[in-house]
Amino acid sequence: MQVGKDMVLRLLIVDDSVEAAEAIASGLRNSGIAVRPNRPETESDFLAMLANHPPDFVLIARDATSVPLATVMQHVAASGKDLPVLLLLDSIDDAGLLQASSLGVRNVVLRDRIAQIESTVRSEWADLEARRALRKLESQVRETERRCDALIDSSRDPIAYVHEGMHIRANSAYLEMFGFESFEDIEGMSLLDLVAPQHVDEFKQLLKRLGKGEAPPPRHEIEARTLEGNSFPAVMEFTAASYEGENCQQVILRRQELDPELAREVEELRQRDQATGLLNRATFLRALEDAVADAGQNASHHALLLVEPDHYSRLLQELGLDAADELISACAQRLRSALGADDVVARFGEHQFAVLRRGSDYTATSALAETVRAAFANSVLDIDSRSLNATASIGGVQIGQKIASVAAVLGKANQGVQSAIGVGGNRTDIFDPGAVDRAEEERVEAWVNRIRDAIDSDRFVPYYQPLMSLHGEPMEIYDVYLRMQGEHGELVQPLTFLQIAEEHGLLWEIDRWMVGRAIADIGAQLKAGHRTTLMVRITEASLQDDSLLQHIEENLAKHGADGSLLVLQLTESKVSTHLKAAQAFQQRASKAGVRIGLEQFGSGLNSFQLLSHFDADLVKLDRAFMEDLAANPEYQQKIREIATRAHELGKQAIAEFVQDAASMTILFSAGIDYAQGHFLAQAGPSMDYDFS
Repeated sequence: MQVGKDMVLRLLIVDDSVEAAEAIASGLRNSGIAVRPNRPETESDFLAMLANHPPDFVLIARDATSVPLATVMQHVAASGKDLPVLLLLDSIDDAGLLQASSLGVRNVVLRDRIAQIESTVRSEWADLEARRALRKLESQVRETERRCDALIDSSRDPIAYVHEGMHIRANSAYLEMFGFESFEDIEGMSLLDLVAPQHVDEFKQLLKRLGKGEAPPPRHEIEARTLEGNSFPAVMEFTAASYEGENCQQVILRRQELDPELAREVEELRQRDQATGLLNRATFLRALEDAVADAGQNASHHALLLVEPDHYSRLLQELGLDAADELISACAQRLRSALGADDVVARFGEHQFAVLRRGSDYTATSALAETVRAAFANSVLDIDSRSLNATASIGGVQIGQKIASVAAVLGKANQGVQSAIGVGGNRTDIFDPGAVDRAEEERVEAWVNRIRDAIDSDRFVPYYQPLMSLHGEPMEIYDVYLRMQGEHGELVQPLTFLQIAEEHGLLWEIDRWMVGRAIADIGAQLKAGHRTTLMVRITEASLQDDSLLQHIEENLAKHGADGSLLVLQLTESKVSTHLKAAQAFQQRASKAGVRIGLEQFGSGLNSFQLLSHFDADLVKLDRAFMEDLAANPEYQQKIREIATRAHELGKQAIAEFVQDAASMTILFSAGIDYAQGHFLAQAGPSMDYDFS
């Protein structure tokens, strides 16, 4: 299970230090987990958060005094919730582990090991979601069992459940068949007691095989015996089942009025397609379900092929509609001739066939599909006195644990058939779930090459979005966004490639390109008589060495640009977790006049606490504050507080992602200095906005 990508982790951090709590929250965000943290300062705060905003986890420092560990554990236990508590330690020692164990702490994490905290949180979160899913499934199972129980009771088929040969459940039809008045009369009775003496030994062996987990036979003919000792021919159908948590066998027992040989013939006819003699769809689906279940439980591999004759309608027109059965029968014979004796083959649709081969790996599945294709392509179909050339399109699936679902298997196989038909037919298209991983690796490698080529060939494109001044004289300010030019001139959004660039260490090169281009634009604007400020995002990768700063200094001199017109934007969370590097970076950048801004501001536990350690020139509000701002008084108040505190510290406040006029009114009254968003002006490839 993946966590942290599309889900929000509600985390309650109990720590006396705001900075330490913020560092943990930021570290989890940096690792890709969406965190919504809260930090209680008193016991009453803790109880209120526990009741009104129930968290997924509680992370508590061992030495916390605001809400002590024992108090936290007492309230968590009293809540009755599945609420894991992680204990935050400075170092591992026997006393800490014993204390955690005695109080019922779920796990321990080390404060200075953010990677270990992240790993533990992900693991515990996955366990928590699994427990929640299990409780939900158990509830659904109980409801399903209740409904099934009602259906079994009302069924006209005699149905019983046996465990180790003993009856544990039977419906009214079953009791009536054998002459019992109530289930108490049969409960615990051996199934052998209802079998005629001459069949007991044989039936004993069958029960032993079922007890060992062997697959039951589709049907078992036997002579049953009633309570009065009267015997009658019967057919038993066994299905593996579970009753009240115990593995057992469901037995459907039907009185057999027909001659046994005739009954077998009827059953055979019931499973066969009359036109082709192959298995019918329903019978094949049962075999496919067994194969898929086996793959999921035992990691086995099987092959499924769907086969369609190409241009079937045209072939039918040539022969005449009255020859439809002859045509489909000839196709079935050709298919059967290409298969082995153990292969399961069926007529799956009007002119579609299905093949199941057990124990087949991808190579064998591909070879089987090619054999079938060649069997059609290399011969002709003989129908009465006519011969037709007919090819076939084949879609296949390599059944394994990664695709252990009948719906998914059939869906992929059908896609393969349609794909083969779409390119002219006489082709095979085999889906291998294992190939998905290889394809993903190839896709990532291709993107890495494209990114490197874009860096080397100058195929990145800057887009500029103007910022509107809400107070004072308008100034020319643009926020610069990154786009990449594709192979055919299309523009690729950054979310498509930035994560791959980060994983392969390419972000610092993209930062250099963006900053270099921005400085060149500033210089060009100055020569054209415009003092244009450009805001450029950089990543934490550029904080680790001096190469970007040196690049800035060189380009400012090269293009005659004013460093004060360049604003480098860093996210609040990245600065929190790389504070020393960010401080050193800012000190050197300020010597060149370059300003630093914090974006995604206000998302931390105490964002203004960070400003006491990092003197940013401006702050840009987290865009989450702008979602439905007009209807959210809490966000409105938060924005007013941020604007007021920012002005007190001599910093400008910017709001992005402005979506409507009502938001503009709120931002103006709150004292926000600048606003940007699609409502005001969209980003474009040119700096041509009229700020006057």
